[in-house]
Amino acid sequence: MSEFIHGYVPFLSKELISIILFIFILFTSLYIFNYILKERVRRYAKFYLYSRRKHPLFRLLFNKYDYLLKPIRLSVNLFFYSLLLDIFLTHPYIDKFLSLSYSFLLLWFIYEVIRFFLYAILVRKIHKAKNARRELLNLFLNITKIIMTLVVLLIILAHSGVNILALITSLGIGGAILALSAKDSLTNFFDSLRLISSDAFRQGDWIQTKDIEGFVTEIGLITTKVRTFSNAFVTIPNSKLANDYIKNWSKRLVGRKIKFHIKLKITNNKEELSRVTHEIVTMLNNHHDIVNDEKIAQLIKLNHTYENGLFNIADKYGVRKTMLVYLDKIDVYSMDILVYVFSVSVAWKDWLQTKQDVLKEVIDIIDKSDLEFAYPKEEISISNGILEIPNNTKK
Repeated sequence: MSEFIHGYVPFLSKELISIILFIFILFTSLYIFNYILKERVRRYAKFYLYSRRKHPLFRLLFNKYDYLLKPIRLSVNLFFYSLLLDIFLTHPYIDKFLSLSYSFLLLWFIYEVIRFFLYAILVRKIHKAKNARRELLNLFLNITKIIMTLVVLLIILAHSGVNILALITSLGIGGAILALSAKDSLTNFFDSLRLISSDAFRQGDWIQTKDIEGFVTEIGLITTKVRTFSNAFVTIPNSKLANDYIKNWSKRLVGRKIKFHIKLKITNNKEELSRVTHEIVTMLNNHHDIVNDEKIAQLIKLNHTYENGLFNIADKYGVRKTMLVYLDKIDVYSMDILVYVFSVSVAWKDWLQTKQDVLKEVIDIIDKSDLEFAYPKEEISISNGILEIPNNTKK
């Protein structure tokens, strides 16, 4: 081929023509490889995985396909470029650079594979049990990333001619200085282990501290990220969370409190008052969204009332079934009936819906009775043309 081209361009040497042909073939092959891998293979692979997206593993592979393929594609590209460098440059440093690059890409690929399998385990756990602890896998992923970074640094130092054993043995004083300078980071790291091991909260939980309230989005090695109800993103050091009280509103299985007073006009009709109170209790017992003994009997039976005799299941799992409807107090102008119950759902929207339904039912019961709602009012009397306002104006 080079002799054929040399016949048309005799001013170019055969060696130069061979180099040009090699470069042309190299870049053409590289372009064809990337086109096939990025366009054709990727398209068919994505289509195949998307068509089976109902299976959680295929859906995960669809999302992580590019991450897994990228180190492989870059390794092949690097191989093509190394062939090109062999023509023009031959230097020991180039060989070291290529060796480090291959090592980096290999570790990158191993990290992506590990991360894929960890996510696969997480997806399987979530598919089977919704209370799977995602923060444990995130912690393991972060630790894996740090280990991979250290391995890459050690490989770079080894290829640079540094004695690794001598470096490690000489880190006595330097390690102590480094540990002192990174004291806060180490404290946050160990506090993150404390938070995860104590299971104080999990990703997705609604927590409240002295200063912050919102949903936990991520528990990291150093900090915890919280999304507040006003949609602000807050980063909190783990040491602050580990040494402060935390209200976890998500750690309750059944029961969110509904409490209000019904203010009725003062009456001597005790029979009607008792009947109305009993009717409200009956309504609450029959309400499908209000907790009573029957609704949680199965839960108590499955988990046993006491586990090892050490704690009550209601306190451990967050089960509340209290139902109180009583005449609570007599005010200046009203008598107040206390309604104190718990909704089945702990979600805010469902709780509001349940509370609204209960209030409507209570209004209907009062309207159909001989009792009336009380409200404060003033009485002004006129005697012999003189306006009289009593001291106690509330009735």
